[in-house]
Amino acid sequence: MLIGIDLGTTNSAVTIWREGEAQLVPNALGELLTPSAVSIARDGQAWIGTPALDRMAAHPLDTATSFKRMIGTQRTARLAGKEYKPEDISAIVLGALVRDVEALTGEKPTEAVITVPAYFNDRQRKATRRAGELAGLSVRRLINEPTAAALAFGLQDKGDREPFLVFDLGGGTFDVSVVEMFDGIVEVRASAGDNRLGGDDFDEALAAFAKPRVDPEGLLAKVPDERREALLKRAAETCRRALSSAGEAEFALTVDETRLSAIITEAEFETACEPLIRRLRDPVVRALRDCAIEAAELSDVVLVGGATRMPVVRKAITRLFGRFPNSSVHPDHAVALGASIQAGLVGRDAALEEIRITDVCPFTLGIEVAENDRYGGLQRGLFSPIIERNTPVPVSRVSSYSTMGDGQKQIEFGIYQGEAREVSGNVKLGQIAVPVPPRPAGEVSAEVRFSYDSSGLLEVDVHVPLSGKNHNLVIVDEEDRPGPKDIEKRRAALAKLKFHPREEAGNAALMARAERAYEDHIGEMRQMIGHWITQFAGALDTQDPRRIADARDFLTGQLGEIDSSSPL
Repeated sequence: MLIGIDLGTTNSAVTIWREGEAQLVPNALGELLTPSAVSIARDGQAWIGTPALDRMAAHPLDTATSFKRMIGTQRTARLAGKEYKPEDISAIVLGALVRDVEALTGEKPTEAVITVPAYFNDRQRKATRRAGELAGLSVRRLINEPTAAALAFGLQDKGDREPFLVFDLGGGTFDVSVVEMFDGIVEVRASAGDNRLGGDDFDEALAAFAKPRVDPEGLLAKVPDERREALLKRAAETCRRALSSAGEAEFALTVDETRLSAIITEAEFETACEPLIRRLRDPVVRALRDCAIEAAELSDVVLVGGATRMPVVRKAITRLFGRFPNSSVHPDHAVALGASIQAGLVGRDAALEEIRITDVCPFTLGIEVAENDRYGGLQRGLFSPIIERNTPVPVSRVSSYSTMGDGQKQIEFGIYQGEAREVSGNVKLGQIAVPVPPRPAGEVSAEVRFSYDSSGLLEVDVHVPLSGKNHNLVIVDEEDRPGPKDIEKRRAALAKLKFHPREEAGNAALMARAERAYEDHIGEMRQMIGHWITQFAGALDTQDPRRIADARDFLTGQLGEIDSSSPL
């Protein structure tokens, strides 16, 4: 049985695809959302979800929340005297969701589609996959949360859509994606985000603002740190939720039978959260810039994630886009419903045969290089992009590099994922060493090709023209490598992309046609045709399908006008 799971920072949900529609599965308490919280007693008894939150104030050292923020890192949580990795705790939540499905259907799920923030890097995705495997699930696919939300929105809309933006602000992460839908295709144009921004941060800002007001006498200073933080966190979350439907709310907690409280207004909350509101703008601007779309061209701004219910956030979105956002899909349920639709697609459900998804590479992929500076020094550890972020996948790109030392016998290519100028700020995915003929510096070049698919397979091909030798490295996102047959199948699909756009038959024919036109004319017309050829060649060198398509259409049109004006 294949299920869809939204493994969230604050809440998680599980869905099944049944009888042609996505269905949310309630937990043992009848709730459609299960808080992502785990509490463990010394005797090994575990509480999951709402019972864990209820236990947190009294047992903060034995309770974990927001552990999704730590996934993919070396950080651990100590519960009941035992160390747990973030994926271990996540697996406990996933196990509870699996039991909920079994209770409803009588069948134990064995496979899952799990959602992840679009901006999760390779380590975070691997850790999420491990969490699913620890819960006894074969993770068939990881799908980006905004893409899942777009699926839920699109299936409800059932029609072609101009580009729209999915604004996904959850408990611990923030993602935006620009999406377009046409002819049964859901195309993600660009994604951006902030893995350290979510509802939890608004709670912290509210707690910091309210603390001196509710506790002028310093009673909280006598409370142990962990318990104090747990009390403030719970009070802030309750107050924040109340402010979503009222102009003011009470921030209240009890310390040693003394009730501490204060009234917080919506305006005061907005002031406290102003730095966080400002941070919402940057990922939006980056996503729109990467896909070259103006905000005014968006047909909709779709809200996803429980934190988007805050009026302070909705006001900020309205100001940012100059329009009211769309909340027609339940913000807490959209991602889980989309995961179920993706599960139906993976399972090849007949009701979903006409839907296809195209996604983008959320991070830039490249290699480590060194560069000479103007003072004769060598700057090492620099990042050279090969596949830029938000490039549609599957994709294949090639770049050329040369030796920097006389008599150099080997080039080592460190392979990285990220956006930082220095590789130390990025995630290392692997390394390949390539022998080269010893020659003077700069005389030996190596062509490095990256080929990447939606399942996370990255194939690195290095060709040394001088020696004619080829070298290959395959990097997959699974912790355990898939079988050889599966890898070969995916590599065969990528092999179809491994040519430069100049070599594509249609582009080569158009270039030949333009060059003949250049030969046939003189004077200003010849100069103009030469300029068009240069622009088309430049577009081909970018290896960007959209730029190439635009340049090809333009050149074809201009040559067509020349032909139509021919004297014969």
